[in-house]
Amino acid sequence: MTTFIELLLGGLSIGSVYALIALGFVVIFKATEVVNFAHASLLLAGGYVTAVLHDDLGFWPALAAGIAGAAVVGSAVEFLVMRRYRGSDHSVLAIVTIGVDILLTTELTRRLGTDVLALGDPWGDRVLTFGGVTLAQTRVAAFVAAALLITAFLLAFRHTSWGVAMRAAAENPTTAALMGVRLGRVSLSAWAVAGALAAVAALFLTVFPTPGLERATSLAALKAFPAAILGGLDSTTGALAGGLIVGVTESLATGYQSDLAFLGRGIGDLAPYLVMVAVLLVRPAGLFGTKEPARV
Repeated sequence: MTTFIELLLGGLSIGSVYALIALGFVVIFKATEVVNFAHASLLLAGGYVTAVLHDDLGFWPALAAGIAGAAVVGSAVEFLVMRRYRGSDHSVLAIVTIGVDILLTTELTRRLGTDVLALGDPWGDRVLTFGGVTLAQTRVAAFVAAALLITAFLLAFRHTSWGVAMRAAAENPTTAALMGVRLGRVSLSAWAVAGALAAVAALFLTVFPTPGLERATSLAALKAFPAAILGGLDSTTGALAGGLIVGVTESLATGYQSDLAFLGRGIGDLAPYLVMVAVLLVRPAGLFGTKEPARV
């Protein structure tokens, strides 16, 4: 039972980080109806800036710089690239984000080389013990930080003029534009928010027990993709639920790998995608996604 509780708590913690990444996918999709495949490179950019600056600035200023840097990169991608394709088919825009991701990831991995960079976090390798259950302090910090950020985003989404503009743009862009909503600003802010969330997620994906920021870190963002899909790409609540489901599924499947040997090696990495496929077979729009009306 102790092992199960440890795996469950660890899964909820890493799932909350996946929820942050998935929320970035959802924010951009709600603002522009585009699936952003460049999200992994935004995550890598935020982590890289934090890792490079923490020796000179200290951890918290470096983290702030990493968050700001990823937000600027996201805004630049929207302003310099995506805005040029406004009005194009959404599938074309999604392919454009793949090209952007290749360019950014190639440059960042070239800078990283074979190095593994520490982010200088204050938690180190310390663990907490509760009645025989041990949990890394970084996991607790990840859960608390993700909960605070997601709560703040949901409140802003519902009770600020920015949130109203986002909801209006997601509901009907044409009508929103006629009502005075500036779609360009909504799209720009969505990319900036997604970049900032990705930078925070990069921090908790690269601290203990993982070794640090490396070339493969961007692949972690791909684990959040099934979270966004199974939750529903246009649902902020779905991003949270999807992230937690993916995190717990991955943690339990990895922890009980030996008992699941008949399914093959690496079932921990594969399990979230199997859950995603199972959910989509029942609910094609995801658990909380909006069903497209169909004429019958």
